[in-house]
Amino acid sequence: MCIGILIWVKVRIWAFLIIFLIIKKLSLVNYRNLIKQTITLDKKINILIGDNAQGKTNLLESVYFLALTKSYRTSDSNLINKDENFTKVKGEIRDVSIYKSLSVELIENQKKVKVNNNEVSKIADYITNLNVILVSPEDINILQGTPAERRNFLNIELSQLSKNYIKKYNEFNKILKIRNNYLKMLYNSSNPDKRYLDSLTENLIEREIDIYIERKKFIDLINNNISSIYKDIIGIDNFKVVYDTNIEFERYDYEYLKEKLMNKYTNSLKKEIENGMTLYGPHRDDLRFVIGDDDIKIYGSQGQQKVAIISLKLSEISIFKEYTNTNPIILLDDVFSELDVKTRNKLINFIPDDIQVIITSNDTKGINKKFLDSAKIFKVSNGKIVEKVGNNDGK
Repeated sequence: MCIGILIWVKVRIWAFLIIFLIIKKLSLVNYRNLIKQTITLDKKINILIGDNAQGKTNLLESVYFLALTKSYRTSDSNLINKDENFTKVKGEIRDVSIYKSLSVELIENQKKVKVNNNEVSKIADYITNLNVILVSPEDINILQGTPAERRNFLNIELSQLSKNYIKKYNEFNKILKIRNNYLKMLYNSSNPDKRYLDSLTENLIEREIDIYIERKKFIDLINNNISSIYKDIIGIDNFKVVYDTNIEFERYDYEYLKEKLMNKYTNSLKKEIENGMTLYGPHRDDLRFVIGDDDIKIYGSQGQQKVAIISLKLSEISIFKEYTNTNPIILLDDVFSELDVKTRNKLINFIPDDIQVIITSNDTKGINKKFLDSAKIFKVSNGKIVEKVGNNDGK
């Protein structure tokens, strides 16, 4: 009984420590077709409705831009209104006892990020200030696209969760580029000096170990949740994500990974020099989405694949809380149009009450009335955003 009470107390303390950060106010200048807009968001549910190409997705995208300093749809240059040379997104982030001002300004090819009006010199030091989980139609590329797109998903999510990850990953990429160039030079050298290569390899491995460990931990946490979510939505069991590395690992502790990687690079030296590139490492990782042993990319229906991606994103909610002790903001971009009413409302049921959510949709038809009644609804038309009065007319 004492153990049970202790566990209950720990859970209550953990819950109490979660910081319920929300975006209270969002201001945009020259962001695509949103020339000058300021809106006050509800702390829970916000629905942006309007026809296509009116600006509702631009508004939701601006929140992603505020969090990660980039778009999930396009390059930076396309975010600035065509008649201007800069754009700025500013958010007032609040909790009961916390106020924080974040801003991202893009002036032609230069980007400035600020926290409480103080400029932050490194993007990597800024990103973890606001966490978002995005669900959008483009996410199907995580499943159907290239290994690079799946690695990009891992890197974006882990960059929000861990400053160590983004630091090690950036260092890894710099060393990888130098090592690849040196491998090409060795191929053309009649008297190659491998001592510098050995130093590069050791430094590369030090970064790789952290990347492998953090990626494996993240995938394991995903798999703690994803099967039950997928089953509740679509009724199919045994769904999971498989972490595929191009080096076979039996475990993920530091000493084992270091020895395994060192042996791999030593044994592959000739092959890598001949190819002029680093053939093994986390830059060759991939993910598979499987039901039992069947790859859903090959054997799954379109509906199963869509729900797989939604389940993947929903399974991240508790991970963000565990890593950061803050709630992520959920961004649902035009997801409802892709789902039937039953699946749509099951998705809604998985969003916790203590999380802020921003949704884009052409209308409110087929959305659970209870959900609508507690939502703040905005009408978006021709780059103008107006809060609606009366939420149940379906338009």
